[in-house]
Parts: sequence; C-alpha cells; structure tokens
Amino acid sequence: MTHLSVEMLAADAAEPITTAGHAQLGIAVLAGIAVIVLLITKFKLHAFLALIIGSLVLGAVAGASLDKTITSFSAGLGTTVAGTGVLIALGAVLGRLLADSGGADQIVDTILAKASRKAMPWAMVLIAGIVGLPIFFEVGIVLLIPVVLLVAKRGNFSLMRIGIPALAGLSVMHGLIPPHPGPLVAIDAVGANLGVTLALGVVVAIPTMIIAGPVFSRYAARWVDIQPPENLVPERTSDDLEKRPGFGITVATVLLPVVMMLAKALVDIVIDNPEHTVQRVFDVVGSPLIALLTAVLVAMFTLGRAAGFTRGRIAATVEKSLGPIAGVLLIVGAGGGFKQTLVDAGVGQMILDISKGWNISTLLLAWLIAVTIRLATGSATVATISAAGLVAPLAAEMSTPHAALLVLAIGSGSLFFSHVNDAGFWLVKEYFGMNVGQTLKTWSVMETLISVVGIVCVLLLSLVL
Repeated sequence: MTHLSVEMLAADAAEPITTAGHAQLGIAVLAGIAVIVLLITKFKLHAFLALIIGSLVLGAVAGASLDKTITSFSAGLGTTVAGTGVLIALGAVLGRLLADSGGADQIVDTILAKASRKAMPWAMVLIAGIVGLPIFFEVGIVLLIPVVLLVAKRGNFSLMRIGIPALAGLSVMHGLIPPHPGPLVAIDAVGANLGVTLALGVVVAIPTMIIAGPVFSRYAARWVDIQPPENLVPERTSDDLEKRPGFGITVATVLLPVVMMLAKALVDIVIDNPEHTVQRVFDVVGSPLIALLTAVLVAMFTLGRAAGFTRGRIAATVEKSLGPIAGVLLIVGAGGGFKQTLVDAGVGQMILDISKGWNISTLLLAWLIAVTIRLATGSATVATISAAGLVAPLAAEMSTPHAALLVLAIGSGSLFFSHVNDAGFWLVKEYFGMNVGQTLKTWSVMETLISVVGIVCVLLLSLVL
C-alpha cells in the first residue's frame, strides 16, 4: 500500500504565486472552500460562479496579487477544458444518439425479456452499468426511470428492489469510470494513465455495484416499501420510432471506445516501448479523443441510420446533445481553475510538507478529502476536481497502477452520502415519489455504500499491485 513518507517530494512543483506560510495557506484553502460551499448551499449560486469567487478568495487570503490569481485560474480553466471538454462533448453526443435512436431501450428490453423475476435486480444493475457507461448520471436517470417504474408495476416489485440497482449502476459509472467528467479531470490532474484507470475502475466497479445495488436493495425494500407513483410513468423515446437498432450492434457501439482504450493500455503493458511501431499506433487508436470520436462516427450509422434517421435528423440530434452540457463544461472548467489556483499557491507542496512521516495511506487521505468536499458542496464533480488538485503532488512518484488507484479513491470519496445539498438527491426523491426521510434511508445510504466499498476495493488492490 502506498504511504506518505519523508522521501516523497514534488520534484516538478510549479513556482508558487505566493510565499505565504503553511498556516496562512491552510486558512486560505479553508476560506476558499468555505466560500464555495456557502455560495452553493446558502445562496444557491451556480457552481461555476461559486468556483470563480472561491478561487479569488483563496488567492487573496493566501496573499497573492489579483492579477496572478486570475492568471492561475484562467490557465487552469483553459487547460481543463482543452483536456476534457472535447471528451465530455463527444460523450454527450454518443449518449444522445444512444437515447434518441432507441438503442438504450433496445438494451433494456432485451435484457429484461431474458431475466427471471429473481434475476430482475441483477438485470437492472447490468442495464444501468451498460447504459451509464457513455452518458451522464442525470441523462441515465431520465432514460431508466420509465423502465424502473414499468418493471416494478408490471412485476409487482417494491420500487426500491428495482430502483436501487439501477441507481447504483449509474452512480458507480458516473463517479469511477471515464469518459465521465469527474474521472477524466482527476486523471488529467494526477497524471494517471486513462486505460489503466479504466481497467482498474471496472474491477472496482463490479463488486461495488453488486453490493450497493442488488444486495442492498433487499434491505432498502424493507425499510421503504413503496409502489411506483402512477403519475410519474413517462413515455419512452423509442415508442414513436418505426424501428430501432439491434441489441448486439448497440452494445458493441457503446463498448467500442472502452475496448479501444483498454487495447492501448494492454499494448503499453505488453510492449512497454514508446518507439515500437505497434505501441505508437495504439497510442493513437486508444487515445480518448480518437476512441470517442470513432464511436460517435460509428454510432451515426449503427444507431442513427439503423433507426431510420436522415442525415438532417442525425445532425439535429448531435446539435441537441451539446446544449445541455454547457453548464457541465463551465463547472468542470472552473473547477480546473480552482485546482490550478490551489497548485500555484503552493497548497500541494504544503500538503507534502505537513504529511511527511504520516503513517496514512495516500489513497485513504485522497478519499477523506473528497468525502469532506462532497459533504460540504453536494457536488461529486466539484469534490473530485478539488480533491484531485489538492493531492496531485502526492502522485509524483507513484507507479502507473497506484496513480490510477488514486483517481479511483478520489472518485469513491466524491460519492459519499448524497443529501439535501445535492441535485441528484432531489432528482431521485421526485422521480421515485419519496419524502426526504425515505430518500435518506435509501438513496443516501446507497451512495455511502458505493463510496465505502469503492475505497475498500481500491485499498485491497493497492496491496497486490
């Protein structure tokens, strides 16, 4: 297991924008995060604006000049958007094509048709895992809620027995698996290998989804035994389509970028020679940009054309997919700006200096930081970005697998105990027709289980890698 030690130093640390001491920097970090939390929770300010203001407060309290703080924030925002913005956009396009073509419904219907009553919760977590791979949590909720409600109603299931596995699958994918925004930003921040992170993320995700999904749903159904609300069963997008893509080609399209990125990771491990022709080819083929771009172009034919879409409708679907992610891109970019302000202020080096000699796992420390920010802000993405910025220097001397595990530890922490300051909490509450207490006993406990099981799996993997 990777631990902090006296020997760990940030050899390539950036020159600080301020020469403030540890005490002042510590106060600056607390002030910056406190302002972000207060603005988001108390004043309901958009996270994009809150992150900008929090970065300025951080710089001011740390004693940095305003122009240097602005420069740091702008550089971080630009780098983050350049590194992850295109990937988020491509993921959104793929997700929209999957939804509008009826491909998502085809996956759902095929698996459910083959699942017995006893296997239904397991089928739901499998569906959520596949559908949630390329799309955002909120989009996945909208896609799967009709299925969850219909299955629970027609099969006379408790809503929690069917709903919790679906929510667990979506949430785990959102927090741990690229190309979701949080994991992508964390990978970029700590310099982790995307393919290795993806592979280890799947290893962590499977037991986490099982325990927080089908297993926990047994208890959630006893604690909150509710039936599907009659007025909340919306129509599915594919009901108006004359045809839709087949199950096999839809799954193959969704998994295509994953296979391409994993192939690159495997070649890197087997060949381990950057000058080798095969490795250079796979470095291109398996890069996130090329993998997702390829999947989008393929999806236009395998999903769009298979559903009978004209070129004009495919173009309209692509355009429609980009508008809703503007807010996500701005938040992710501003989070990158806040992270860079933290780094340039010398906070990363401060953490290294203070933690010298601590006999605590670096992975556990990263998880605890992410948990704290998650509880305070309610945003998994903000928690991931902020925590990644704080612990990035600790990855300087980590091996490739351990850097990937650091990303997964942060992602696990970012999902801890969703409550009333999280938009996802209210989304689940309203869709499932629950009150606040029922949502806390089901959704919030499930999120906590994901976080705890996730970090336990990460720590266990760190013992053998």
